[in-house]
Amino acid sequence: MVFPRIVLLQAQQAVHYDCARGAREPALQQQKIQRKFSTESIQVVLEELRKKGNLEWLDKNKSRFLIMWRRPEEWGKLIYQWVSKNGMTNSVFTFYELTSGDDTEKEEFHGLDESMLLRSLQYLQQEHKAEVIMLSDNKGVKFF
Repeated sequence: MVFPRIVLLQAQQAVHYDCARGAREPALQQQKIQRKFSTESIQVVLEELRKKGNLEWLDKNKSRFLIMWRRPEEWGKLIYQWVSKNGMTNSVFTFYELTSGDDTEKEEFHGLDESMLLRSLQYLQQEHKAEVIMLSDNKGVKFF
């Protein structure tokens, strides 16, 4: 199915939507041909994205959802590749340094939403490649 891929390409990072606004969102319309998805079509596309791990429902009523261009584990792998490639294992970074620092400016994860960054780093923590550090006023990570 091609439409889930189009929605993901238009979303590009982690994007929060609610179904009431969904049909008006650019990622769920075809403006060039002046067409909008029907509610049923939107539900089919969203379910396909969920099956692939690129969508997560944020409530039990399935009225709000998160579209993830890349899944947390994919972002985690990209981040860890950058850490390894630059010889920065056994280093500590703040979340700010990873998503907004000068060193990551040319990396795909630069500007990544903090909630997606946290999920990505938690994936790396499960893989024993990182440890997330939560301080009262700051968040960081140590890579192994």
